[in-house]
Amino acid sequence: MSKTIISFGVIGCGLMGKEFASAAARWCHLTDVDFEPRIVAVCDANPAATQWFQDNVPTVEQAYTDYKELLANPKVEAIYCAVPHNLHKQIYIDIIRAGKHLLGEKPFGIDRSANEEIMAAIRDNPQVVVRSSSEFPFYPGAQQIVQWVNEGKFGQIIEVEAGFWHSSDLDPNKPINWKRRIATNGEYGCMGDLGLHVLHLPLRFGWKPESVRALLSKIVEERPDGKGGSAPCETWDNAILACEVKSDKGQFPMVLSTKRIAPGHANTWFIRIQGTELSAEFTTKNPKQVASLPYKPGGQQAWHIVDAPYNSAYGTITGGIFEFGFTDSILQMWAAFCDEVVHGEQGISQPFRCATPEEAAGSHCLFTAALESGRTGGTAVVDWGTLA
Repeated sequence: MSKTIISFGVIGCGLMGKEFASAAARWCHLTDVDFEPRIVAVCDANPAATQWFQDNVPTVEQAYTDYKELLANPKVEAIYCAVPHNLHKQIYIDIIRAGKHLLGEKPFGIDRSANEEIMAAIRDNPQVVVRSSSEFPFYPGAQQIVQWVNEGKFGQIIEVEAGFWHSSDLDPNKPINWKRRIATNGEYGCMGDLGLHVLHLPLRFGWKPESVRALLSKIVEERPDGKGGSAPCETWDNAILACEVKSDKGQFPMVLSTKRIAPGHANTWFIRIQGTELSAEFTTKNPKQVASLPYKPGGQQAWHIVDAPYNSAYGTITGGIFEFGFTDSILQMWAAFCDEVVHGEQGISQPFRCATPEEAAGSHCLFTAALESGRTGGTAVVDWGTLA
């Protein structure tokens, strides 16, 4: 099968840039796709970061320290951008105005004002495909829950809980980084860094909270500064958001949690939905399993736990008896993005798209209200603006 090659540039050559390079290198893992990414240029302010790509990715032709030079490269059609939140606004806008397709990192701006400027650039350049990184919903177990929601299997929703937890920051000796500083990470703290992972599916399902009561925690107050001293941690470590959602079938609570300090968890993503006709949950803690409880009035209430086969959005060479993992979810996400770049929103070969700019903007609406709730100690109304 002949494939359309998409020439990519990477801006920000850290961990996730390397994960993209790894996904592109395993593209042969996918079956029946007629497109393929090829990383031809990379950019990072630190030349040592780009050197890894030059050493390990044979297709890389150019390395830059100025992203504007990369954008001027006519070979580059699309960009993966993974930079601190304070850099999102200018770099994302420049990428979009340059006519390059963009897969960016959440939260698409350090605050709501920055996000609104990015959204304006997107509206002014409708030919550019812009999506946000969010890989966890591509797990087969999560895709099963997506299918059940789309089929209306749950009946009236009783309650929803979703979260993304990790525990590496439990160690108080971990040196401070940009995520601990308001100037680079923003006031959202863990919400901006982790939150779109949690909101991707609820917002895709149309579950927009009308109000939020936020419990925001600073647990480690200072960290080593790497120079023999210590520096204050300015941003929130953990956030629990108690939301109220109204739908055409009634009102229900939705609890969303983003935690950098969740003892024992290493990137645990989960979603739980309770309904009058079906309840179900999936967590990456048990990536092969989906739990469900179908119910009919007067019937038995019993949870069923089954192994989810390796049945991904895009076909692969892997047999259904094997396990699906984090690197597989990233590969699936990149396949969805490349599919949309080549075939457009209407021509994508399977129905589940990457997180959209509108969903990223929705996260800003909720997190802005959550900060207000945190300041006042009360419940805040969520202003959805043009997204209502």
